Amino acid sequence: MEKIYGRTKTIQEDKVSGFCPGCMHSTVIKLIGEVLEEMDLVDRAACVLGIGCCGLHMDYIAYDNTTAPHGRACAVATGMKRSNPDSLVFTYQGDGDFASIGLAESISAANRGENITVIFINNGIYGMTGGQMAPTTLPHQKTATSPRGKDPARYGTLNVVDVLGKMDIAYLARGELVGPAGMNNCKKLIRKALDHFRAQTIYLIIGLMLGSIYAVVMGPTTLEVPQPAMTLHDFNILFFVIGGALIIGLQKMKDLKA
Repeated sequence: MEKIYGRTKTIQEDKVSGFCPGCMHSTVIKLIGEVLEEMDLVDRAACVLGIGCCGLHMDYIAYDNTTAPHGRACAVATGMKRSNPDSLVFTYQGDGDFASIGLAESISAANRGENITVIFINNGIYGMTGGQMAPTTLPHQKTATSPRGKDPARYGTLNVVDVLGKMDIAYLARGELVGPAGMNNCKKLIRKALDHFRAQTIYLIIGLMLGSIYAVVMGPTTLEVPQPAMTLHDFNILFFVIGGALIIGLQKMKDLKA
């Protein structure tokens, strides 16, 4: 019998979801794991978890992860990425962690253009502590602390996408985990977000090739015994073209998979 679906290896085999019925946290972490596997990035991934329900993933995921102090996931991720630039660092945060207690760290990281990915789960309330009203709670939405609905005349609503949309960041998208179509779309959005990491690797290779051209022209000046610079007579343009074609081919293959 042909196997058409299998559990992602990024979730520990002996674990069963302990999230509340109907909660989509387990679905999102499954989608992230599937994308990491499909893009062959599991070994380079490092997840920074926020405090709250999102932090419970420390008991489930099988790749590198750490938990940041409440609201400080973007700051911790910044330090991790700067100290290990080759790693794929992303945060996983709820709206309380990202857009309330951690709003300063979140906005500052975006304003600086830090090379990290943020996966922000917004359910419009403080879920773990009982469903209280949050900055992201919609107008007239009923919560544990606004049983008659949030009064827009007294409390504003923080639209995170609108705020971040005014900043010069690499990629910003919003999806909803409603039905199979919504889940499939969210997976595509996650792939596109992580795809920026893959693109940087390709551009790095191109940069090394350009650096090699400089070395060819100037000669290997760092050797103890200086050698003459390579000339066009010595330089094999065929292998250089083959290398460039391989890079373009890899990029095309990646685009087809996306």
